[in-house]
Amino acid sequence: MVDWDIRKLQILRTLREEGTVTATAEALRMTPSAVSQQLTNLARQLGVPLLEAHGRRVRLTAAARLVLHHTEAVFEQLRRAESELTAYVQGEAGEVRVGAFSTAVPALVVPAVRSLKASAPGVTVRVREAEAAQAYDLLAAGEVDVALSLAAHAPTARDARFHLVPLLADPLDVALPRDHPLASAPALRLADLAAEPWIFGGSGPWSDITRAACEAAGFSPAQGHAASGWTAILAMVEAGMGVALVPRMAAVPRAGVAMRHLTEDRPVRHVLAATRRGTTEAPAVSRVLQALREVSLA
Repeated sequence: MVDWDIRKLQILRTLREEGTVTATAEALRMTPSAVSQQLTNLARQLGVPLLEAHGRRVRLTAAARLVLHHTEAVFEQLRRAESELTAYVQGEAGEVRVGAFSTAVPALVVPAVRSLKASAPGVTVRVREAEAAQAYDLLAAGEVDVALSLAAHAPTARDARFHLVPLLADPLDVALPRDHPLASAPALRLADLAAEPWIFGGSGPWSDITRAACEAAGFSPAQGHAASGWTAILAMVEAGMGVALVPRMAAVPRAGVAMRHLTEDRPVRHVLAATRRGTTEAPAVSRVLQALREVSLA
């Protein structure tokens, strides 16, 4: 099989365009003797004559023209590769796989993807919904490049596998039945709801977050019902079955639910993005993180 030499083919191509060895040497910043030597070596490698005398000049043989005909596609593909590589280095192209928990997808990931479509249309984002705790397993396994999770699930800063990027503190609001006596109160504290039945998960991080917020306000919440999905939780609130803490990112308007901001206590959950160490500065990954940060600040 012929060992094709792109540099030598470029010299042959330039000779076709410039017409003489001297002009070719000037265009490529080489000496005429170097041009001649490279073309002689290329002819030897290909096993065919590439130049023939034509008066005081040389011209391409039929074999040389045949070679250049086929190598044009190669040069075109190399130009495309160079263009795409430049875009990749500048963060304007590439594929980034993002794993995110359910409420982060519509609140953070989708707006970031929309922004990237305008600012860096060559960057493709592949989204995978995953539980906040699962995101780190996917990241460690190389199945996603960026993981969105809650600080409660984050590994410690001593874990050398990951780089953590704080995004936002998501406020926790109280969901009350629309006809609840405190639904229209001028000010509301968590302590005002100490006697209410609470709706939250039977275990896991959201149970921990709800219990910790209520205990910080001076009471232990009585769990009236257990649910982990926000649709189910808000449906039960709407039915008058209890009250719940709901992240502002997760709140979906319902006619029978009043979402109230707390005037005191103001619990939050912290949302983080994470990457594998050594990949954070990859241009496309950096672009996605930038878009996520911009959305979180909006």
